[in-house]
Amino acid sequence: MQGTHFTVSYHVPGTLAANESFIFKVPFDCQLVAVSANGSNANNGILDIGPSTNTDAAVDGMDVGDSDVPAIYDDKTDFEGDEYYHFVAGTIVEALLDYDGAGGTAVHDFTLVMFFTEG
Repeated sequence: MQGTHFTVSYHVPGTLAANESFIFKVPFDCQLVAVSANGSNANNGILDIGPSTNTDAAVDGMDVGDSDVPAIYDDKTDFEGDEYYHFVAGTIVEALLDYDGAGGTAVHDFTLVMFFTEG
């Protein structure tokens, strides 16, 4: 049963050559309750998620999963402040991917799935 949960996904095929920014606006109050991030190769990608005014407020420095084994954040303690992050209606959400960490191996076939609950 999905209930008041919804997902937002993002995929970039191929080997990334630059950082990625994925931006969308939430239409109602919601909480980010889980994140799945993955590359199809062994990589050094790092992910931040938050409102566009503070892009690492919810997720700060999440290592992207390697070799088709996603990294998962799904516990309150995985998120900044040890709480699921709350976005108010109308907030612009931004996910920023540092495609190669600090000059490491670039992410190939990047996939991001964010899980939200309404309210």
